[in-house]
Formats: sequence, structure tokens, C-alpha cells
Amino acid sequence: MHGMHSTAPTLQGTTAAPALRLVFWESTISCNLTCSHCRRLTTDAAASKHDLSTTQAQELISDIGRIGPAILVFSGGEALMRQDLFTLIDHAHACGLTPALASNGALIDDAMAARIKDHGVHRVAISLDGADAQTHDHLRGIPGSFDAACAALRRLKALGVSTQINATISRLNMAQRDALADLACTLEADALHCFILVPVGCGGEIDPAIRLNPGETEVFLRWLAQRSINSPVFIKATCAPQYHRILRQQEIPAQHSSGNHHLSRMSRGCLAGRNVCFVSHDGEVFPCGYLPLSAGSIHQQSLSEIWSDALLFQGLRDDDRLQGRCGACDHQDICGGCRARSWAESENAWAEDPSCPYHPRAGQSDSCA
Repeated sequence: MHGMHSTAPTLQGTTAAPALRLVFWESTISCNLTCSHCRRLTTDAAASKHDLSTTQAQELISDIGRIGPAILVFSGGEALMRQDLFTLIDHAHACGLTPALASNGALIDDAMAARIKDHGVHRVAISLDGADAQTHDHLRGIPGSFDAACAALRRLKALGVSTQINATISRLNMAQRDALADLACTLEADALHCFILVPVGCGGEIDPAIRLNPGETEVFLRWLAQRSINSPVFIKATCAPQYHRILRQQEIPAQHSSGNHHLSRMSRGCLAGRNVCFVSHDGEVFPCGYLPLSAGSIHQQSLSEIWSDALLFQGLRDDDRLQGRCGACDHQDICGGCRARSWAESENAWAEDPSCPYHPRAGQSDSCA
């Protein structure tokens, strides 16, 4: 991420590259909102001059296609602000990829929804950070953004486009969790992904008083697990790998109900550098959008080479490197902790996840009262 990343530490040893199943590409840094929890500190027009050109973007997409049949998420910024977006979506189809789109919804009028449908975008994820306009618009920085997001979801649904709601959870909207899940049902979304804020970028500058502490995170994830049972909307946690421990403890299958959509099938905890990577608007490659350790640049190496050979990725694929409670955890096989949170807390990507209250030896979490 431009202006906020570090070079990965030197590692020893090699690990065979697993399948690359999901690529998030920050297609532009430009954005039409000013979200208080954005992982970026700046989204101004001056920085967008470093966005990949059409030719560079097509080369990147072709290389992803050579790696395998991944899902390619066009994100931002606001991806719809990129003028050649639909040309690149068409190219993704031609390369055997499944194109998806992440948007705030503000630019999705009837005509844009029709273009999204006509170009075969497989799913559109729209951000909703509250069950009402007051909460969402406060976090997003623009009045009317809640109504625009809901309208976009309705337009896409009417055209038969698969929709997903991405919700960032904090103390500002924790009490709205049932109302938010109800809203996802009302809007007939296919999925609700609840993101537990990672303190990087603007998210790192947010008052710690509104971030969930480990006990509150545990309470929320236990609620989410119960709410997911028989839900008509596929519900999951994002950037909270301990959710899979909770599903196991509560004996709830990770896949159920409407969760058979292949965009929702990645059921292990932290997949950063394992089956997922993030490519920034200027071509830097990261394990995910919240772990600011660069594995390389597509201006120096192809993405396929970086995915296979980067020492950072090899290290993240090695559970033996995990430290502290994550290293000793009996749920390591399905969780592994959030490596971005570990880095944000200690600048050690293999340290224990500070957001998880679970103690392996005791077999229980700290009090969640």
C-alpha cells in the first residue's frame, strides 16, 4: 500500500505454493467517500496517477489467469471510478477468471447496474456499516450514502446479480447487529460478511474506545455463529479467524443453508498469503489488504513468481512459525489468528493474535461479560 508498507523480513526454507483462489485488486485509489475506518490514509486524485495503466492491468489479469481459475475482486478506492473497468472485467472473463466487484454503491444507478449485469460481474459487495442512515453515514463521511447503498443492492437484486453486504463492526454499531442481519434479509442479499476492524490506515487512527476489545469480539462472533444457523443469507466473519474456532466449539457447520455459493467457500481462518493475496493500485503485492508487508512488485516480477517464490508468503504458509497462544492453539488447523492484527500490535506477523481471548491450555476464553 503506497506510503504505508514495509519490506518483509528475510526467511529461510521453502514451501510449495498452494492454489491462489482469491485476488483482491485495488483497481484505483480514487474514492468518492471519506470513510473513517478506511485501510488507507489517503484516497486523493494525486495518488491515483500511480494506478496501473490499462495495459499493465491487462498483463496482471492475464498472469492471474495463468496461475489458475481464481476469483478476482475489483476493489478500490471505488472501483467504478476507473474508466476502463468494464474492459478489464471482460478481460478477466477471457482469462478464465470469476470477476467480482466491491463498491460503496453510490455510483450504481439503473444504468450502471445494467452495465454490471451485462458484463457478467458474478457478485457485487456493497458496504453497509449500520442498520440506519445515521450510523452508516457517520462512518462513511457522506450524507445519503446509506440510502444509495441500499438502492444499489435493490437494483442489482432486481437484475439477478448476486449481492453481498460487507459490514465493519465496532462499538458504534454492535448493538445494531440483529437489525443489520434483518436488513440483509430484507434486501435479499446472498451474503453478509461482518468485518472486525483491523487497526491499520485510518482504522489505526480511530479512537480505540470504539474498537471491540477481545471479549466483545468473542461475544459478537458467538452471536454471529448462532445467527448464521438456517439464515437465508449466508453469514460469516471476515478478518476474525477465531470465528472458525467458535463454529467448532458450538458444533455449527461452516457451510450450511445458502452458503453453497462458491464465493463463500473459503472456510479456514486467515488465508492471507495462503489462498488469498492483495495487489495495490500501484502494483505492490501483499498477503491481504490489511497486512502492510510487501511480498514484491509486479513491476519487477510477475504475480505468479511472487505467489510461488516470495519468502513472506512461504513464511505465512508455515504454521510452525506461529508464536504465543496461536503457536500452541489446538484450533490452529482452522484458525491461525489474524496476521494483520498481530503485525499492527507488535510488528511481528507471527505473534499471537491480540484480538482473541482464547487460552489453549485452559480450553476456554476469558470472560466475555
